[in-house]
Amino acid sequence: MTDSESTIAPPTPEMESEYQNHEQQQPNPTKKPTNNGNTTTTAAANTNTLAFSIWPPTQRTRDAVVARLVETLSKQSILSKRYGTLPSDEASSAARLIEEEAFSAAADSASAEDDGIEILQVYSREISRRMLDTVKTRASSAAAAAASSVVDAGTAPQTPSLEAASATAASEDDSPTVTES
Repeated sequence: MTDSESTIAPPTPEMESEYQNHEQQQPNPTKKPTNNGNTTTTAAANTNTLAFSIWPPTQRTRDAVVARLVETLSKQSILSKRYGTLPSDEASSAARLIEEEAFSAAADSASAEDDGIEILQVYSREISRRMLDTVKTRASSAAAAAASSVVDAGTAPQTPSLEAASATAASEDDSPTVTES
């Protein structure tokens, strides 16, 4: 196979059924003459309309959100550089919980006059907030566990405490400044 050739995978049964469903939902076009003698195809004569709804997301979309959350929580990312990664089994259960809670919160906030976009934005914000809460909580509990194991071992912690750093900074601020003339 050369660089200019490409292969196209055959459609899956799911794709074929979606295509057939889509074809069945398409309105039958009606040909109308135009002023220049040509005909145009319109769907206005058919009373069937195709409705598009952005909320609630399909189960397939929700599963994709969970998969992306698992990837973000368990693999190297900007988030993991600061808070660390989760083991994949822990990331999977956390991702499911995050998505379910965000979905419930967004659905509860929906009102009759909202269109799907506002609800979807609430859903997205809830996912982001809950994901950050999860990694922050895990990072702080891991740090606390590490600190307690260091104290239990009877050795001094390698990093200064926040109180010690604050006291050092305060004493440095009160010291007189000497300048030579």
